[in-house]
Amino acid sequence: MKRAVQIYDTTLRDGTQAEGISFSLVDKLRIAEKLDLFGIPYIEGGWPGSNPKDAEFFVEARKRKFRNARIAAFGSTRKAKARCESDDQIQMLIDANTPVVTIVGKSWLLHVHEVIRTTPEENLAMIRDTMAYLKNRGKEVVYDAEHFFDGYKDDPEYALKTVLAAQEGGAGIVILCDTNGGSMPAEIARIVGEVRAKLNVPVGIHTHNDCGVGVANALAAVEAGAVQVQGTINGYGERTGNCNITTVMANLQLKMGYSCVPPESMARLKELSMFVDDLANVHHDIRQPFVGSASFAHKGGIHLHAVERVARSYEHIDPETVGNTRRVLVSDLAGRSNILLKAHELGIDLKPDTPELKTILKEVKELENTGYEFEAAEGSLALLIQKVLRHHKSFFELEGFHVSMRRNGGQSVVEATVKVKVGGKFFHTVAEGDGPVNALDNALRLALQDSYPALKQVTLTDYKVRIISGKEGTAAKTRVLIESTDGKDEWGTVGVSENIIEASWQALADSVEYKLFKDESRK
Repeated sequence: MKRAVQIYDTTLRDGTQAEGISFSLVDKLRIAEKLDLFGIPYIEGGWPGSNPKDAEFFVEARKRKFRNARIAAFGSTRKAKARCESDDQIQMLIDANTPVVTIVGKSWLLHVHEVIRTTPEENLAMIRDTMAYLKNRGKEVVYDAEHFFDGYKDDPEYALKTVLAAQEGGAGIVILCDTNGGSMPAEIARIVGEVRAKLNVPVGIHTHNDCGVGVANALAAVEAGAVQVQGTINGYGERTGNCNITTVMANLQLKMGYSCVPPESMARLKELSMFVDDLANVHHDIRQPFVGSASFAHKGGIHLHAVERVARSYEHIDPETVGNTRRVLVSDLAGRSNILLKAHELGIDLKPDTPELKTILKEVKELENTGYEFEAAEGSLALLIQKVLRHHKSFFELEGFHVSMRRNGGQSVVEATVKVKVGGKFFHTVAEGDGPVNALDNALRLALQDSYPALKQVTLTDYKVRIISGKEGTAAKTRVLIESTDGKDEWGTVGVSENIIEASWQALADSVEYKLFKDESRK
């Protein structure tokens, strides 16, 4: 194992600058506790001088005991021609009462002249004075050299003077920031190496992802000697995002031999990633390295056949190392191995010598050719396999359904009628809903609830519609994907038709049947 690299999380500040990302005070506290439990050593809570919520976070954070993390408050250098004692923003940093204070200052003469509009000499004094003021009050001081790489490329002598001023003032570490995200890994490595040779304090890195190389730049900086990486969980951040420390931690610890979090934490990496996504109310990126649900998903038959024999032939690590799992995708690219492994995953007894295996594979490919998609519809796939194997039990038979909409005053009311047969009994029910699918769902549940009480646990969590071909205009084929849960398991089902209501019914009926199939198979 090589040297340790500190992880500094700024999800609660930089991450909230992302479009569509907002955390409540309770969210921020829960995330901070989760990061602490994971073993992150530095958590930046926000800028107490910028808004009341961030100020309140530090009040509440003081009431909690963090086992692994030191909480940092973020702010900027004192104002030009002002004293730290009379600078309200500096005093709010003191009032936050955190063990760590991170200060951002200007490294680029363009910003000195055009943004804060002061002299180069005064900017150096602002950096030096702020560091000294906070250091003298017992704070661990982190200096974020904003736009450092742009400033260094423009005027290396002045950019270097700014970080030397931070060092002179008492900064414990200097963080070189690629704030605009425009630098390349080779530039980052070269400049980090040159700056390290001039400083006595350690150097860290803060990158953005505007060129898609935020993680690569952070790793290049570490190889060049940086001892701290700043970033956000899942790469949240302004514009295209910050350095994704979820990916950084996995690469540093699993690929490059550095130590950054407790070894046992790595198995909870996916859990951490999804936890933050859930609180941010954003869909998890299935293609995110290491933790995405597609990271270890295999679709091609040849690939899967090889993985079945030797996992590392198509997997760079064991998925469980980061808390992920191998997934088998079934589509028109599927081979026998896909079907066999997926059937096993679904709890269906299917063997290489099962005569129906060839028929199942053929039917999957034919249905996919007509617009079906089974990758996210394992419920429908399980029912298809059972039907080919002639193991399928019909839990109910549809006699017919009808959906209508009427105006009631100024509002639209959608109503669905469903008639089904269970055993020898007919059930004819009517229900309203927020739309045709919700009304159908309500009516079907009403019809089946006496025969199958477990359906009361099932809820629809997502409903997706895609036009497969637009050539026929409003008569084009429609694919509907429905995601359902019973509080324990989640599953997807699919329907395809020129009629969106019919496609929705197919997916809805499969969802109910799959729940009943699962429950019976467990008896």
